[in-house]
Amino acid sequence: MHDVIVIGGGQSGLAAARAAQNQGLTPMILEAGPEPVGSWPHYYDSLTLFSPAEYSGISGAPFPGEADRYPERDEVAEYLRLYAAALGVDIRTETRVRSVKPSADGFGVRADGGETYRAAGVVAASGSFGNPHIPVLSGQENFGGNLLHVSDYRDPKSFAGQRIVVVGGGNSAVQVGYELAEVAEVTLATRQPISFAPQRKDGHDLHYWLWRTGFDQLPPEWLAKIVTATLVLDTGEYRNALDTGRMNRRPMFEGFDGDRVRWPDGTREKVDTVLFATGYRPHLGYLEPLGALAGGLPLHSGGISATHPGLVYVGLEFQRSFSSNTLRGVHRDAEYVLPALAAHLTGAGALVGG
Repeated sequence: MHDVIVIGGGQSGLAAARAAQNQGLTPMILEAGPEPVGSWPHYYDSLTLFSPAEYSGISGAPFPGEADRYPERDEVAEYLRLYAAALGVDIRTETRVRSVKPSADGFGVRADGGETYRAAGVVAASGSFGNPHIPVLSGQENFGGNLLHVSDYRDPKSFAGQRIVVVGGGNSAVQVGYELAEVAEVTLATRQPISFAPQRKDGHDLHYWLWRTGFDQLPPEWLAKIVTATLVLDTGEYRNALDTGRMNRRPMFEGFDGDRVRWPDGTREKVDTVLFATGYRPHLGYLEPLGALAGGLPLHSGGISATHPGLVYVGLEFQRSFSSNTLRGVHRDAEYVLPALAAHLTGAGALVGG
């Protein structure tokens, strides 16, 4: 019997484990991958953080190196390895959770290997990388070209000479499209014009201003009133690429026709690859047997389950703020939900030895 089982050993799970320790709980982490670094090793090779090192660390562990630099993908994975090692927590890697079910004393957490772990409380911190979202469009099932999600993309080499449409107008779509444009003909297909925000203003990175103004911690209901478009952080190179024709942007195509896409103006164009940079959805299918989801989405308030008091979430997009599922912000949500979980377990007499 465990105090708390944390499902997921990436940045969210590690932050949750630390917050659990701070509440006097003994957490155990179940991680599907071979090491506690989450999805970082699986992102595209050239990925760099959109936030500088100064604003990219989990609470209590500043990101190493120059404060104003932008860490690369592999640096983040190494940072998380060191963070996990310093926690001193029981971490079971290559342990993918299949289901969570209620039990008389809390929860039964069943893994793919057949083993079942018992816990008084559960933290769902499995992120979303394992559940990429691809919208369904007319004729998609018969498309004769390559249909990929950005989670499948690593580097541009294998796309040389192709005609590529990248679907999406966020940071990843623009960054990958810009990189692909070195070797291929690239169009960004978006429902709205791309909105750029300067990466730096008055000598500071944008994240300095997000912190200074408190914008980073605004609740989601306020954000919806203020932010009306997806913003792409830009030093000027991405906007220039569109202005100079290195890549172009068109309104989202309407569907597929064999190996062609149908543009809104009625034209049909042969393309080799359509790459969807259309985000992810919470990867929480293991909670279906518990009845904690609706349409695949968690029923919660600020990360505290609305269906099971012993269940909390960490790492949901906009869980409590603009920065909720980021390196710089995930600890704040962990430090919010774990005291609530500890209070529930103490009141219910569910703690091990309690």
